[in-house]
Amino acid sequence: MNRKPRIKEYHEPAGGWGAAKATAAALLEQRVLLKGSAALYFMNKPGGFKCPSCAWPDPAPGHADSLVFCENGAKALAWEATAKRLTPEFFAQHSATQLAGRSDYWLEEQGRITHPMVYDTNTDNYVPIDWPNAFALIGEELRALSHPNQAEFYTSGRSSNEAAFLYQLFAREFGANNFPDCSNYCHEPTSQGLPPAIGVGKGTCLLEDFAHADLIFVIGQNTGTNSPRMMTELRDAARRGARIIVLNPLRERALERFQAPKDRSRWRP
Repeated sequence: MNRKPRIKEYHEPAGGWGAAKATAAALLEQRVLLKGSAALYFMNKPGGFKCPSCAWPDPAPGHADSLVFCENGAKALAWEATAKRLTPEFFAQHSATQLAGRSDYWLEEQGRITHPMVYDTNTDNYVPIDWPNAFALIGEELRALSHPNQAEFYTSGRSSNEAAFLYQLFAREFGANNFPDCSNYCHEPTSQGLPPAIGVGKGTCLLEDFAHADLIFVIGQNTGTNSPRMMTELRDAARRGARIIVLNPLRERALERFQAPKDRSRWRP
């Protein structure tokens, strides 16, 4: 946590053993090497669960690879499945003011909260509260509002799709539509701009289109960093002769040389 960021030249292909090593390191750091490895096998598969880090489409049932995740997805799963725990004792030792002075990285590394907590203004600490009293407190605060739109329902963009669905359902039933999470920032502009332009409020490409396209444009996207699972599709398209045109001022290593760590048949640069 005290290491300074460093930038250096990198001459190896993106992915490959480097990605596999980073995945193992992330699982080890969160103390879930066996548990996390087993969970990764079921991620992004029919009957399994969605990756908490992106919304890249899954292969059709019966056509999924044995491993359908990227390094970023493996790290996100490791953080969610971490064996590290934040108990009430931790919050008794650290005031809210002290915690506010810590970095996001340090806070993330402390682990998962084990109990519902409520802020105590007298001690400046978070103290444990049981679930019935927690729900009663939330209900009391919501009922005290003069209008539902006075409430803002914030949640992490890394919450599961299932949890996010139930959360937004609760808020909409309450009468509010205030959800300042990543989905709003990503999709509210598209829902306004795309319908009058192309007639639909979302992308028109399907995952299967990569297997048939002769020309693929990647515009303003850092694919290797933000959509690593797309790299395998681009790799396969390039292998069969498709042309790929990238418009981006950032020169990404993954778009120059890439090795798919989960498939040795693709390990040629």
